[in-house]
Amino acid sequence: MSGRVGILGGAFDPPHVGHLALAREAVDHFRLDRLLIRVVADPGHKEVDTAPELRLALAEIAFAVIDEAEVSLDPFARTVDALEALDLDDPVFLIGADELAAFATWVRPDRVLELARIGAATRPGTEPAELERVVASLARPDRIEVFPITPLAVSSSEIRGRVATGLPIDGLVPPAVAAAIHRLGLYRDE
Repeated sequence: MSGRVGILGGAFDPPHVGHLALAREAVDHFRLDRLLIRVVADPGHKEVDTAPELRLALAEIAFAVIDEAEVSLDPFARTVDALEALDLDDPVFLIGADELAAFATWVRPDRVLELARIGAATRPGTEPAELERVVASLARPDRIEVFPITPLAVSSSEIRGRVATGLPIDGLVPPAVAAAIHRLGLYRDE
């Protein structure tokens, strides 16, 4: 299959409007023909209690509104392993600016940059000067592009906390995702 491919990976626990904004704006900015949404089964960098199959189902619901999106489960905990297995021709790996700030701590960041270009979306709270320092410290700074997206102050942990305490999540997740969270009884305080 030819065309420009983007990759957006994450725990998506749950997927929210910020993930959708990043996906939509990246498709437009990079003129992507395909956007691979990769639900990481067992992220190596964070604790996730929700089963991968449930997070996959939520992501399928959330990203169904983006024609270019193809949602699948990612069995790899590390980005470098996932990129090597996908074996794509120069994809754009999408991350938030906060993740770019920590990019040098990733497993084999130089190899990641050999396998993919990085598209880092701006995010509130991340200083441009900090990002410039990180990018300048890497072997292939030419493989990184910071691009602006509409800032949305939302996080998956905030959503889980709101559900656990009975607060509404309207406007933070797509309505179909909110309905699925309610139907499945996810994130309720035990």
